[in-house]
Amino acid sequence: MAVSDSKAAERVLDVSADRRQARDRAAGYLLRRHHFQWPEALPWIVAIAAFFLFPDRMTFGSQVLVMIMFALSLDLILGYAGIVTLGHAAFFGIGAYTVGLGAARLGWTEPVSGLFAAAIVSAFVGFITGWFLLRYRGLTLLMLTLATAIMLQETGNLRSDFSGGYDGLPGLEFKPLLGLFDYDLYGHTYYLYALAVLAVVFFFVRRIVYSPFGQALTGIRENVKRMHAIGSPVHRRLVTVYSIAAGIAGIAGALFTQTNAYVTLTVFDFDNSAKVMVMLILGGTGRLYGAFLGAAVYMVLEDHLSKLSPTFWQFGIGLLLVLAVLFARRGVLGLFEDAGQYLKRFRS
Repeated sequence: MAVSDSKAAERVLDVSADRRQARDRAAGYLLRRHHFQWPEALPWIVAIAAFFLFPDRMTFGSQVLVMIMFALSLDLILGYAGIVTLGHAAFFGIGAYTVGLGAARLGWTEPVSGLFAAAIVSAFVGFITGWFLLRYRGLTLLMLTLATAIMLQETGNLRSDFSGGYDGLPGLEFKPLLGLFDYDLYGHTYYLYALAVLAVVFFFVRRIVYSPFGQALTGIRENVKRMHAIGSPVHRRLVTVYSIAAGIAGIAGALFTQTNAYVTLTVFDFDNSAKVMVMLILGGTGRLYGAFLGAAVYMVLEDHLSKLSPTFWQFGIGLLLVLAVLFARRGVLGLFEDAGQYLKRFRS
């Protein structure tokens, strides 16, 4: 009996040791991933190079950076937490109108503080709506998120005397950035402003993704029932990340208003939610830089195709999406990853 008890104790110790080693390996992985790898510098090098190579296209470049940030916010909830939504444009629109109404109705034209206000208001709305909506999953959640965006849009239309309705708030003016940098005709200041904000937001999102909280979100995405079984506060974590993503989308919306100097109720459109999801699918979900690649590819294609055919340009986008779904289910970034793995095997 004593011998069997001793062997059982040894097996328990072995299992405990294996679990500790697994935790240590996971902690080591997270620690390594917190350090930037050299390929991660490529998107930033491209963004800086574009400033010098295309100095007369900086207005368009600013819109690309705004959509990258918007796609990044969706990737945080869709790619990592598994929250599928068709109403993410609601938070983009809230951020856009926070800045727009502040400038038009309250005379609040300081740009940086406007971003903070947009983030806070959008995150608050995300918390309130997420607390109720994230109790549901699947098709029910899709419809509820879509309905939320539609109701916000119609509320703005109902109070057109305040929001401007579908005519929007044109001709907005903002103070020089940090009180020092004026806005030029070609949008150079706005481009650098948007790039700096994107860098800060990306660093923040990256820290979340490679933290224990981020790993818990991945666990919820993969098997929510198991996370419930081990006592993980699933709903609280989902509401938290939903609020964070809403705040980031609000910042993107605020930048959209500031760089365009106008805002209309079209920012709440379903097209806006669908477009950002297409961007993420093209780039690859759950990879951070998929938002960079997908948004850039979509925006450049949209720009060129709309010039070739102002009426039928969406056919090209639709064809690209079909090809991506059929042959690149992990997005364009997934194709690059597969190509890299193939080259490694070929060299070895």
